[in-house]
Amino acid sequence: MTSDVTPRLPVRRRRLSLLAVLLTMGAVGAAACGDDPFKIDWVESPDTVVLYSLARPDLNKVSGFDFYNRYALVVEDAESTGNWDFAVGTRNGRIVLLPPGALGVTSKARVAALKGRTFADVTEAPADTLLYEARNPVPVELGTIYVWRTRQGYGSFGRVCVYYAKMEALAVDPAAGTLQFVFDSSRVCNDRSLIPPK
Repeated sequence: MTSDVTPRLPVRRRRLSLLAVLLTMGAVGAAACGDDPFKIDWVESPDTVVLYSLARPDLNKVSGFDFYNRYALVVEDAESTGNWDFAVGTRNGRIVLLPPGALGVTSKARVAALKGRTFADVTEAPADTLLYEARNPVPVELGTIYVWRTRQGYGSFGRVCVYYAKMEALAVDPAAGTLQFVFDSSRVCNDRSLIPPK
């Protein structure tokens, strides 16, 4: 004759099993004590990109950039909607940076131009929000560092985040409608530091 009752551990063995689980959890908790669960480790990894002006007659050229995901994209593509931090355009014969707001797109992305600084020297994004441009084209100049506050996204644990990045133009060709630049971006939610934590 079979029984439908699941066999139960004796009371003493159940207590020992529960004690073992609690001790294991305590050891894990003690090992993690002092660790920041929001800490993101990242390393500096500057990269070079070439983008094409939206003013060029040929379509399907990468003209926008997403700093968090570190890739160039075609702004006109329907799948790109809202997934970029800036586009490259041409105004009055000059290559310009176009925050989404300059193209009528609602976004938290904005840029600050820091003249007279080097790429390596810029280790933190400006705190002064008045330094950032959100709605107007910004002319690209050699020797200027551009610091970006990115569009809004979600970080670990569902936090609402913006990220910060810096870029410097390496080659600007208004006739060809191209911009080559070097950039690096932080992986830390809402942190203005542009170098990894120590």
